[in-house]
Amino acid sequence: MFTSKFFRTYLLPGFIFQSIVVGGGYGTGRELVEFFMVEGPLGGLLGMVVSMLIWSLVLAISFELARKSKSYDYRKLIKSILGKGWPVYELVYGIGLILVISVLGSASGKLINTMLGIPEIAGIIIMISMVGLLAFFGTTLIEKVLSFWSIGLYLAFFILIITCLWVFGDQIINNITVYKEGSSWLMGSIKYSAYNIGIMPAMIYVVRHFDTRQEALVSGTIAGALTMIPGFFIYIAMLSSYPEIITESIPINYLLGTLGLPAFMLVFQIILFGTFIETGVGLIHGFNERVAGVYKEKNKEMPRTLRAGIAIIVLVISIFIAEAVGIVDLIAKGYGTLTWGYMLAFVLPVLTIGVYKIWFSRA
Repeated sequence: MFTSKFFRTYLLPGFIFQSIVVGGGYGTGRELVEFFMVEGPLGGLLGMVVSMLIWSLVLAISFELARKSKSYDYRKLIKSILGKGWPVYELVYGIGLILVISVLGSASGKLINTMLGIPEIAGIIIMISMVGLLAFFGTTLIEKVLSFWSIGLYLAFFILIITCLWVFGDQIINNITVYKEGSSWLMGSIKYSAYNIGIMPAMIYVVRHFDTRQEALVSGTIAGALTMIPGFFIYIAMLSSYPEIITESIPINYLLGTLGLPAFMLVFQIILFGTFIETGVGLIHGFNERVAGVYKEKNKEMPRTLRAGIAIIVLVISIFIAEAVGIVDLIAKGYGTLTWGYMLAFVLPVLTIGVYKIWFSRA
C-alpha cells in the first residue's frame, strides 16, 4: 500500500502534514480551546472549517510551486517565492521549531506522568530518543512510520468521538449550537491556520512524488481535509465537557477521564504520545532536509549521525524552554506571536507571489 502511486500522490502528503500539525496543532486539545472553543462552540466549529479551507488552498499552491521548481527542501521553496528575502522565513521557522517542540516536550512529560505515574523527565527522554532514532534513518523510514501512525490516529480519534456521542450525546448536541455574542471566530481561524500552515515547507520533500500540476493541486486540497478531520473529532468530543474543559492544561486527558474507560484511555494516550513524536520528527526532518540540500549542492551526502545530532540538540534546547515557561503560556503567548511571522513570511507571499507564478507559468 505504502508504495502505490495513488497512496504516495494523494494520501501520503496529507498524512505527513497531519503528522507535523497534530502534536502542536490539536493533539492535546489545548490549541483547539485557545483558538476556537473560547469563541463559543458554534463559532469555533465555523472557524475550523475556514482553517481547513485555508490549509487546502495554501498546500495546493505550495505543492505546485515546489513541483515546478523541483524544490524538495524548504530553503529552495522559499527562495523561489521570496528571492533574496528567504532568510526571513528561515528565522521564523527556527523560532517556530523551538516553540512547537517546547510544547511537545512539556506535553510528553505530563502525559507519561499521567499514564504511569513516573517523573515527567522520563517522557521527555523517551521522546528525545525516538525522534533522534527516526531522524537518523531519514526520509524513507519516516514516511512509512508517519503514515502508519496516522492511520492508527484516525482510528483512535474516530472511536473517541463515537464513544463520547454514545455517552454524552445530549450534552454535545446542546452545546454545539451555542453561539457566543461578539465572537471573533474568523480571526481565530486565520491565526490558527497561519501558524500551522507556516511549517508546511518542512514536509515539502513529498513533492517528489508528483508528476503533473493536477496531482499537486488535488493532493494539496485533500491534504488540508485529511489534516483537519481528527481535529473535528476531538473538538466535538470536547464539547461534552464545555465550558469546564477550557481551563484544563491538557483538555484531552480531562476528557478521557470523564469517560471512565481506563483501557481505552491508556491506548489513546499511547497514540497521543506517538503524535508528539510524529510532529517532532516531521519538523526536525524538514530542517535536516534543508541542511541535506546544502550538502547535495556540494555533491556530498549528509551524515546520518549529523541528522540525529541536530535532532537531539534542538530537542534539548526546547525542553529547557518548556520547563521554564509552561505549556499553557507557550501556546497562549508564543503561538499568537508566531502566527504573524508565518503570515508575513509565508502565507501571504504564497497567496500573492505564488499564485502569480503559477498563473504566469500556465499562460
